[in-house]
Amino acid sequence: MMSVIKIYALFLGSALLMFGGGLQGLLLSVRGAEEHFSLLSLGLIGTGWSVGFVAGSITVPLVVRKVGHIRAFSVMAAIGTITILLNLLWINDVSWIVLRALSGFCFAGAAMIVESWLNEVADNKSRGTIFSIYVTINMAASTLGQIAMSVTGVTGYLPFVVGAISFICAVLPTALTSSPQPRPLASARLDVRLLYKTSPVAAIAAFSVGMANGAFGTLAPVYGYEQGLDASGIAVLFAIAAILGAVAQVPFGRLSDKIDRRLVLIGLSGFASIVGALTVIINPGANWMMYVLFAAYGFAANPIYAVAVAHANDYAKDGDFAKIAGGMLLILGTGLAIGPAVASLIMNAYHPVGLFIVTAAFHGALAVTAYLRMRVRKSVDVAGRARFRPMGNDKQVTPESVALDPRADSDDIPSRDPASHVEDSDVQVSP
Repeated sequence: MMSVIKIYALFLGSALLMFGGGLQGLLLSVRGAEEHFSLLSLGLIGTGWSVGFVAGSITVPLVVRKVGHIRAFSVMAAIGTITILLNLLWINDVSWIVLRALSGFCFAGAAMIVESWLNEVADNKSRGTIFSIYVTINMAASTLGQIAMSVTGVTGYLPFVVGAISFICAVLPTALTSSPQPRPLASARLDVRLLYKTSPVAAIAAFSVGMANGAFGTLAPVYGYEQGLDASGIAVLFAIAAILGAVAQVPFGRLSDKIDRRLVLIGLSGFASIVGALTVIINPGANWMMYVLFAAYGFAANPIYAVAVAHANDYAKDGDFAKIAGGMLLILGTGLAIGPAVASLIMNAYHPVGLFIVTAAFHGALAVTAYLRMRVRKSVDVAGRARFRPMGNDKQVTPESVALDPRADSDDIPSRDPASHVEDSDVQVSP
């Protein structure tokens, strides 16, 4: 019974983090557009998040080893709260770029700590269930955070304060439950060479998804704003794309378990490329056609990364899952950082709809690459594959997410040196 309470306390803490993160990410793009930030500045705000998130994924485990999980989590949540409030006090593009990087760093650290606790209470039998529930809760909470902008609007202080309350409340579930602290966090194993050797398609997919989805997630709200949508319309627009993207993971994941996963990648990325091209051609106004195109984009683009991870794992040797997934995280993070900046330059040259030139180009390149690779390498037998697992927002996957993934064997999980375990000197509090 106590284990169940601990797990649901962690789920609640994670949901509060993701709610605030979903609200903040959409809010800054739309409010920045209202403040007449340049497209390049808005793109660099997205770049700042990704750079901070990757930096946090690499360095936060060192912080936790020195001060313990509770203190580290409290610091991350507090700084995240301060950051979103400073977004309200310092409304200028340079400040927001720097603050967004700090926010990404803190969010990565807080998410990793929650995931490490979940990993601690999960065993081999329950890890798959816990992982699935965790992913579902995160998707739902992030989407609700985006929908919340339709209620709070983007002007004034209310949306920033709501986000800050959500971040700081995430501390409570972990601070008010008690048990021995978990082991130190997993450190990312970033073996890009091994990843490319194992699966060139997965490596290219990670970069293409990073470029396309990084640009879309940061600048599509700006496109919607320029086309005449208000805050409520933009919130609903993104909620539809997110919900359909989450729903699509299940059928396409199961399909990829039965046929060559590259066929699924070709279908999804090819369709996403067509949607991007149609958006460029039609350039819809604030009408039903925009909602249809965004829904189609989310449905096709969101499952791609999870299918690519499964494809890479099909060819991985025993014990290499964490290294390969870590390599994909690094490549994905690079794409997420570069994509918004590149898209902002193209949007400046070809008007806001130029965003979809970027998404169409990179999804199209992935479809072509997967097709060519099918002519070079045979697919892995269905019997020899690891089962597909849905994944959360690709902008929020950490090394601890990899360790929690049930496809990672006990020998595969990044090392957690017991000797480096640090207890809080005066309390032993954890979920």
